[in-house]
Amino acid sequence: MLTSTGKVQLGIAHAQMALRAQKGLDPFPKPLGDIRAIAMIDPQAAVQILATRRSGITSLEQIKANKMPVRVSLNQKGTLMAITGEAVLQAYGISVQDIETWGGRVTYGSYSTGLEQVKNGQTDLIINMLAFPSSHINNAARDTEFRMLGLDQATIVKLNEELGTQSITIPANTYDFEPDAIETIRGSVIVIASTEMSDQEAGDIVRAMLANFDFLQTAHATLSRLTPRALTETAPIALHPGAKAAYEAAGLLK
Repeated sequence: MLTSTGKVQLGIAHAQMALRAQKGLDPFPKPLGDIRAIAMIDPQAAVQILATRRSGITSLEQIKANKMPVRVSLNQKGTLMAITGEAVLQAYGISVQDIETWGGRVTYGSYSTGLEQVKNGQTDLIINMLAFPSSHINNAARDTEFRMLGLDQATIVKLNEELGTQSITIPANTYDFEPDAIETIRGSVIVIASTEMSDQEAGDIVRAMLANFDFLQTAHATLSRLTPRALTETAPIALHPGAKAAYEAAGLLK
């Protein structure tokens, strides 16, 4: 919203949250149609669903079928992580009200708080979006036995269409406690600007990123995974025309 109103020139957001902004979906009160992308900077915001082994939960289908009184932790309300967590449950026919009716509960808060609740035996299932392998998860696994739950292909297709996410596989043995590959969905993090930004300025930003790409890769761990071409992969948000022209001139887009 700050970018749309011109209070800041650039913002960093999940592309899927920017899509909600463009459509005027919760938590945005009205459509923000002037948001465009400059670059993608993190491709691995993967949905990772952890169930404690003591809970006996082996799938989301099991929760629905058995109307389990599961205690679920989601990220802070209004964040893409919480919205996606709710959408994952809904895709399996589970609403927050259902969980409460079955004797369970859904709590919202930071991921660190949720993992602490898991450690203390207050939460059975925690859903978040983050890169993998996650140091948060590895640290939590020292105190708690987990299994990671995957999504079936039909649900993945449904969620990708609804949220603008993409499919991703978390490789086998990414975590010591999970020997299997996990099929899930991912968001991505992008740099955004308003359509009010001039083509020249948007292009200058892209040209500066490309000229200093080696430095950017050493500046942050997530950037180290990128290639110059990956910067262009901002879907579902269209590139700013100036950024697009700069990528085309660099031979990264046709």
